[in-house]
Amino acid sequence: MDKYKPPFRKSKRSFRRRLPPIGLGDRIDYRNMSLISRFISEQGKILPRRVNRLTLKQQRLITIAIKQARILSLLPFLNNEKQFERAESISRTTGTRTRKK
Repeated sequence: MDKYKPPFRKSKRSFRRRLPPIGLGDRIDYRNMSLISRFISEQGKILPRRVNRLTLKQQRLITIAIKQARILSLLPFLNNEKQFERAESISRTTGTRTRKK
């Protein structure tokens, strides 16, 4: 009633190669907003290379394009919509305080 236990083997998973995020026809340029917006987080930060799966040269070009778009006001430096919503919801009292003696 002993159950046969096969020797330890690595699992044979088929690894599917991911497609590169930038195709051969895509041009990295500050005017290409559909491409640039894929590499920016919700907070407006540039995503790192390991998250983007870009080569070093592509990451440099994306970073330069994002910075140029920010300088030309095509992209915001900060994406702080949530902070504005929170600031509007908090009501501040503008009354003057009186000091007790």
